[in-house]
Formats: sequence, structure tokens, C-alpha cells
Amino acid sequence: MNADMKYIFVLLICLMTVPVSAQQQSALQEMVQTEQAFSKMAAEKTIREAFMTFIADDGLLFRPGAVNGKKWMMEHPVPPSDTKPLLAWQPSYAGMAASGDMGFTTGPWEFKGNINDEKPSGYGHFITVWKKQADGSWRFVSDLGITHPQSGGPQTLWQPTDTNKNVSFKPVDQPGVRNALLDRDRNYSADGLKQGLVKAFVAYASPEVRLYRSSNLPFIGRDASAEALAKAKGQFTWTPSGGDVSRAGDLGFTHGTYEVADDGKKVIEQGSYVRIWRKQGGAWRIVMDVINAH
Repeated sequence: MNADMKYIFVLLICLMTVPVSAQQQSALQEMVQTEQAFSKMAAEKTIREAFMTFIADDGLLFRPGAVNGKKWMMEHPVPPSDTKPLLAWQPSYAGMAASGDMGFTTGPWEFKGNINDEKPSGYGHFITVWKKQADGSWRFVSDLGITHPQSGGPQTLWQPTDTNKNVSFKPVDQPGVRNALLDRDRNYSADGLKQGLVKAFVAYASPEVRLYRSSNLPFIGRDASAEALAKAKGQFTWTPSGGDVSRAGDLGFTHGTYEVADDGKKVIEQGSYVRIWRKQGGAWRIVMDVINAH
């Protein structure tokens, strides 16, 4: 093979490899497609089988408080039925850590008591936190959502743009950063008691924060979320019980319980919450906030 032929051969090989590298998926795309596969399995097989397949060994479900999801499902088998319920959902918004090992998805869900029902009997939105496992697969570690009376949007497949920019990061001391994030959550609760819920929320929330409260479609943005919280009655106390952070220390979540007390200090509501935080400007900011009353 002469020099010219070698040049042509090398050039062809390079051209052939370009489409392959272009097709490589980002961590965000992999996670979103995993969520879509999760939903597809629930429709084609059963809701229980889908959840058992895609939940991490330490994954949390809220029944109504936080429990180990796999253990809870094993202890609560689904009774036999002549009908097949359908829980359908699709991600429409997501976020990913720079380290590509932790992310979150959210979107609308709808429920039919029987897959053959003409219309859904329930609607809502979900928030799911995902972690990449040792074998490279994505499994969810937290799943919580809200209900609202109307559809949250069509059940369409979303294809996020490629965000794999090969961002360099320095791995952090995850236990130490996790503890710092839990302290941040506690400080948010303390500031809420001292300053008021809305003022504390504005100080801790990201401009693009999403607030999830039952009976309402998601509130998107800090202004809309603060306006919604201004209508909330009572004094909130948040007690974090756990959480985790990415290897890059730029994305994390906390979960715990909350109480709402009236002016006489009587508890009028209690439930569970999940918050997703992102490091912005050197400080942890709330990017997703969901509660579910018990």
C-alpha cells in the first residue's frame, strides 16, 4: 500500500468513527431513557415489577413516611385482581451532576384503575432522584410526588439535548459534603422560624426553583413559588433525616419530615418532604421542593 492509499484508508476510518462518537449518550440522556424504560415496563408488565426492577437497594418510597422501597414492597404484596391498573408517567425536565453519577427527573403522571378505562382517574407530578450504580446502571433512590385535579401535560417521549461537555471535576469528600448539606437544610428550617417561610425560601431557593404542592400544578420559578408559599397557613418546621450528594459535590438531595403549627402551636399538618439542591455561587440552592402530607 503506497502513501496515498494509506492516507485514504486512514481518512475513511476516521470518517467512519465520527458517527459512532456522535451517538455516545450523555449521563443525562441515559438517565432520562432509564426513566422512560421504567414507565414502559409499568405499562407492559405491572407497576410493582417496574418499581422492583428500577429501585436501588437503598431506594426510598414514601408510604407515607420514608421506607426502604424494596423491603416495603416485599412485605406488601399486591392482592390478586381481575383488572390491570395503569400508572403512566413521562419525564419532561431533568438535571444532572457534573460527575454524571446523580441526577433527577420530573414530569406528569396519570392513573387508571383499569388499563381499559377511557379516562384517567388521577393526575399529578413526580420527582425522582437517580444514582448511577457500580455496574453502570441507573436506579432511583427517592421517589415522591403530588396529585392535582387536572392533567399535567401529554405523555410524550422527551429527548433532552446532549449536555455531555466533558466537564472536569474534583471528587469531594462525600460524607463531609453530605453533612454540610443536611446542616444547610436545618438552617433553612431555623431561618424559616425566625424570618418567616417566604423570606427564608427566597434566600435559599435558586431562581429556577420548582415548588410542588398537592392540588396545584407545579410552581416554576422563585417568584411564582414564593407567591404560592405566601398563601400557606401556619408555621413550618423541617426535620431532615437523610440525603446524599454527587461525587462532584454540586448536586444533592435531602429528605425528612415536616410539621405545620397554628398560632397556638397546635400541629395542623405533618408529612414528608424531598428537596433537591444544586451548588450555585458557592452555596447550596433549592432547585426542587416537594411535600406530601400524611
